Amino acid sequence: MTILTIILSLLVALEFFYIMYLETFATSSKTTSRVFNMGKEELERSSVQTLFKNQGIYNGLIGLGIIYAIFFSSAPLEIVRLLLIYIILVALYGSLTSNKKIILTQGGLAILALISSFFKKKIFLNP
Repeated sequence: MTILTIILSLLVALEFFYIMYLETFATSSKTTSRVFNMGKEELERSSVQTLFKNQGIYNGLIGLGIIYAIFFSSAPLEIVRLLLIYIILVALYGSLTSNKKIILTQGGLAILALISSFFKKKIFLNP
C-alpha cells in the first residue's frame, strides 16, 4: 500500500469514528441535528436514539476494521479495498434514497482512498 492510501484510509476511519460519536454519544446535539438535517425534537425520540446508536456502532466497527486492516492484517490492501467499496456502495445507496450529497460527504474520501490503492509504489507494514 502506498503512504497516500494509508493516510486517506486512516482519514476515512477517523470520519467513521466521528460519525459513530455523533450517532452514539451526541445523538441529540446541535451538531448531529445539523449533520443529519434532523430536528432536535426528532433526535430526542427514543426510537430514533435507539436506531442512531445501533447505526453508530456499525460505523465505529467500519473504522476499526480499516485500522485493523492497515496495521494488523496479513492482507491489508484487500481488506481496506473491501471496506472502501462497502462504504462507497452504502454512500451511493444513501445518495439515491436520501440525499444526493451523501456520495460526496460520506463516500468522497473513500473514493479517493480506493483510487489511490491502485497506485504502484508500495510500502510494507507487515513482514
